[in-house]
Amino acid sequence: MRTRSVLAGALLALVAGPAVAAAYEIAPVPDGGSLRGMVRFAGPPPRLEPIAVTKNRDVCGDAKESEALVVEPGRGVRGTVVLIEGVARGKKPEHEVLIENAHCRFVPHVSAVMAGARARVKNADPVLHDTHGLLAVKGVQGRTTVFNLALPNRDQVIDITKRLTRAGPVHVLCDAHTHMAAWLYVHDSPYLAVTDEAGRYRIDGIPPGRYTVTMWHEGFTPKGKDKDGRPVYDEPRSLTRGVTIAPSGTATLDFELK
Repeated sequence: MRTRSVLAGALLALVAGPAVAAAYEIAPVPDGGSLRGMVRFAGPPPRLEPIAVTKNRDVCGDAKESEALVVEPGRGVRGTVVLIEGVARGKKPEHEVLIENAHCRFVPHVSAVMAGARARVKNADPVLHDTHGLLAVKGVQGRTTVFNLALPNRDQVIDITKRLTRAGPVHVLCDAHTHMAAWLYVHDSPYLAVTDEAGRYRIDGIPPGRYTVTMWHEGFTPKGKDKDGRPVYDEPRSLTRGVTIAPSGTATLDFELK
């Protein structure tokens, strides 16, 4: 008899509307397979201008490098999200998220978590940071606030787990420092990954079957600045491809970002 997890039941009770994360059931996956691959940039990557710091320069410095596109020497793209779509039953969540306000940056710049899995924000700096998550609609930054948290104290941590009920990308901004921005992608299952420094990813424990896999990147073409002087880039990029996961097998799926 299938046992619906406490996590799935709590998630189902929280969600409402067409954009909410679907209920997910935790169950053994004895013949689970793996998906691995790499995200590469096609051609020479553009150079993004540093972002000027306008507040607390004694702590933050004068400028920060843009992290909207980070391409390593082997053309691997760091911070790209890879999601397996349509998995309703499988392994328990393995990923926790901790977004740190550290040295006046969000660390990591891109993270991903299953709705209902543990997620927190932390201030590691001796200055006030206001961590503001905005739900993105159809890939574009929206104005619906998911969380808006003032963290005035160093080493202060606030749990945001119960606020993350809707699947999709959340644009994370610091209202106190306009040079700071990050992304948190919320998925409806634990079958997700963010590419590492070399552009590689791996997802394990996948129930055998045929799936659609989505690659998501935040976008990197400069489009000027908003009313607060914050850099604006073009819309996020996404690609989808199909893959078959064999019992206890490993599939490879690479993506190219342009």
